[in-house]
Amino acid sequence: MSPSGLRLKKTVVDTPVQSHVLARWPANETIALIFDDIAELLAVQGANPFRIRAYHNAARTLRGLTFELAKLIAQGKQPAKLRGIGKDLLGKIQEITTTGDCALHQRLRESMPGLVQLLAIPGLGARRVQHLYQELGIQTLAQLREAARNGRIRQLRGFGEQMETHLLKATQGAVGEQRLPLARVMPLARRLCEYLQQFPGVRSATVAGSLRRMRDTIGDIDLLVTAPPAIEVMAHFLRYPAIKTVLQQGSTRASVILDDGLQVDLRLVDPAVEGAALVYFTGSKAHNITLRLRAKKQDLKLSEYGLFKGRECLASASEAQVYQALGLPWIAPELREDRGEILAAQKGQLPCLIEPGDLKGDLHAHTPPGGGPRALEDMALAARAAGLEYLAITDDSAFLQSGQGPELERLEQQIERIDAINRRLSGITLLKGLEVEILEDGRLDVPDSLLAHLDLVVGVVRKHFALPSPQQTRRLLRAMEHQYFTVLAHPLCRLINERGPLALDFPAVVKAAAQRGCCLELNAQPQRMDLFDLQCQYARDHGVLISISADARSGEDFDYLPYGIGQARRAWLEKSQVLNTRSLTQLGDYLRTVHGKA
Repeated sequence: MSPSGLRLKKTVVDTPVQSHVLARWPANETIALIFDDIAELLAVQGANPFRIRAYHNAARTLRGLTFELAKLIAQGKQPAKLRGIGKDLLGKIQEITTTGDCALHQRLRESMPGLVQLLAIPGLGARRVQHLYQELGIQTLAQLREAARNGRIRQLRGFGEQMETHLLKATQGAVGEQRLPLARVMPLARRLCEYLQQFPGVRSATVAGSLRRMRDTIGDIDLLVTAPPAIEVMAHFLRYPAIKTVLQQGSTRASVILDDGLQVDLRLVDPAVEGAALVYFTGSKAHNITLRLRAKKQDLKLSEYGLFKGRECLASASEAQVYQALGLPWIAPELREDRGEILAAQKGQLPCLIEPGDLKGDLHAHTPPGGGPRALEDMALAARAAGLEYLAITDDSAFLQSGQGPELERLEQQIERIDAINRRLSGITLLKGLEVEILEDGRLDVPDSLLAHLDLVVGVVRKHFALPSPQQTRRLLRAMEHQYFTVLAHPLCRLINERGPLALDFPAVVKAAAQRGCCLELNAQPQRMDLFDLQCQYARDHGVLISISADARSGEDFDYLPYGIGQARRAWLEKSQVLNTRSLTQLGDYLRTVHGKA
């Protein structure tokens, strides 16, 4: 299921034309689906009917066009006036063309994830969801299920007993009312794999699905186990202590609910077909469909059991063999979203993706609250243990205003402590930084006279998240103009399942960052994973460097860096496109250049 439920057949669309590999654009139908989704979400909110109708009308216009509008826009051509598509909607189409989605759509989806899932239930349109919300206060699948069990839904006008029964069935066993952050789910899946791998006779236990593709949020866990037919793997799996409910069980497949509400789907296959099964169960669905169409054009058939020519199996044992038999190199799981990766593979233009070991440092970290006099050294040692060569200490600028003494004196004390640690420790270098707040008008909350003493400055938005897009955009553009501004941290400010992304003109922010030379952060904190993969890829395509950060508050937080790497790989990033893969010397050259000190 997509983040917005079942409404959109494909919530992520092809990457922008500026990519050095791709030449595809979001189809009219894709943009129309996004507009229809926006209209339904606005209807649930009780928005102005004329505004709702405008999005539906624009979707109808798009479906009636005889040319691809996004392609025209991407080529820099001005489309003729289109019925029902004014300046505002055309701007959103341009945004979808360049980033794969628009901020309004993302904001609506993330501001009410429970209502979005209600819209995904067959028979529940926007009007009925609005009735459930306004009259019974129903916002989640669990609340809907409870109301149906108690006979409360049949009392609403336009529902009745038959609809109530249908809704109860539709929500039976429904889980994952919110998609969970990748970093919260992966450790659970790995423990399950370890448990399964310990059973005698099991050859392998592998994470599949969106988890293997390293999506930033996960709806359920897909596991693939290989073992000979006589091995009683299913019985062993169902004895796992954290299983709360068994939804389905058989000789080769099972579905369960864990204590924390996550659904786990396990599939058992013969080791001889592991490769084909792993391709199939890793997905994405769109990627698999394109692979099957490729096989069909070669008079072949691709399934979870192998690639066949008639009854002859050409490949099944490994993923590499399956792709090779289709005339392709192996494609990394993070790329398998049907965003042009198959065309790139065919042309020999797949990126050399960044690897976890490529990171040399982290440019956004804090000392733990109440960490005491050893806090700085503890963070340095933890970073060194994580394999990093340098770490920027970027404590919140608020510490300059706390306590006694002038701000400059407090900053100088911090710098002296960092210098002392650098003299004492080997194998790790601490950089002097500061996390400064971007005020509502775009000023920084620390004067340049203090920032000039630092190696780098990380700018963040801490409040006023709901500013209109033009004002929010101007705010960030003004902040990036500061001479000592280095990194725009968690640029979209989203918190998964809590707060949607900022409304802003993202292409304008990227353009300003490219001109200024500063970089954008990919923040790997589990609740953030910000930037999104598509926006990260857009920044890359326009020459903006990305900084992957754990935004660490403790030594344990450096464990989040691999998840940031996963998001970067989904964005097609190579080592050279990530700032903190550079050596300390190379980083120093960059910082002097961007701050005008070269």
